[in-house]
Amino acid sequence: MKMIHIVAQVGLLYLFFLAGNYVQELLHLPIPGSIVGLLLLFVLLLSKVVPVRWIESGATSILSYLPLFFIPATAGIVNHLGIFSGKGLLLILVLIISTVLTIGAAAHSSQWIAGWTSKSKESYKD
Repeated sequence: MKMIHIVAQVGLLYLFFLAGNYVQELLHLPIPGSIVGLLLLFVLLLSKVVPVRWIESGATSILSYLPLFFIPATAGIVNHLGIFSGKGLLLILVLIISTVLTIGAAAHSSQWIAGWTSKSKESYKD
């Protein structure tokens, strides 16, 4: 029975992907349809039109397979090592800077969202 729920939830996530592609093509947006679908799902989750329990198990099962999608990219880099030769220190520097910037952006945005969420919860109490 649990497997049927997961398949149905993944199907629902796929419908959001298809809806995003449709909206992207309809409006000729410069961002991918998958991102549009993700934003649509995000808005519907925030507005509680779509409860989290409708997609939770399906999303968790998909995320458990996510590392498999990085294997082809890694294999592609190994095939083109000549591009990176002689630039090892520069690559390390770029990796460190980009990691610090990513961590900083994630920390800042998560604190902003946490503050925004706590403010909206306080306004409901009043």
